[in-house]
Amino acid sequence: MGFLSVLGMAQRLVKERVSAGEAVIDATCGNGVDARFLAELVGPRGAVYAFDVQEEALARTRERVAGGDAGPLLLVHASHAEMDEHVAEAHRGRIAAAMFNLGYLPGADQAVITEPASTLAALEAAVALLRAGGVVTAVLYPGHPGGREEADAVSAWAASLPQAAGQAMLYRMVQKAEAPYLIAIEKRKA
Repeated sequence: MGFLSVLGMAQRLVKERVSAGEAVIDATCGNGVDARFLAELVGPRGAVYAFDVQEEALARTRERVAGGDAGPLLLVHASHAEMDEHVAEAHRGRIAAAMFNLGYLPGADQAVITEPASTLAALEAAVALLRAGGVVTAVLYPGHPGGREEADAVSAWAASLPQAAGQAMLYRMVQKAEAPYLIAIEKRKA
């Protein structure tokens, strides 16, 4: 049978915590897979904020999410580090989940990657925007140039997160040092 992939585990953690009608964030929309998953979870009464710095990623996401019973998709052409500037006041402190799929956009310029400084700022913002019991998932890719540095920075950040703010978990295949892995943070009650 095997274990869930890191992407499958991220979706499972989110699905357990998100209800129809809630607001969620796809911090790095890429090909739109997480945005579509989130849109289907929250339905037509919910809201999905999808961020990316690449117009190509926003176009791919728009195409993947189009139609169906998905909730409103709010595409934002900006860095995930700027999410706090784009989330509506009504959703602050009420975000149910934020998903990060770090690295680069598959099939695009691999020199355009997520960076440790902006990712850490985005993770801080995401945790601040969450409701109690909400979750942040971050899939890290240490196997590409720049990926190890980002993965190490995110791991150190999660390990230093005060337990009063949230609990962090690591999901990883330990025999494969270069394999993607997942860090998830569940926000504690305020």
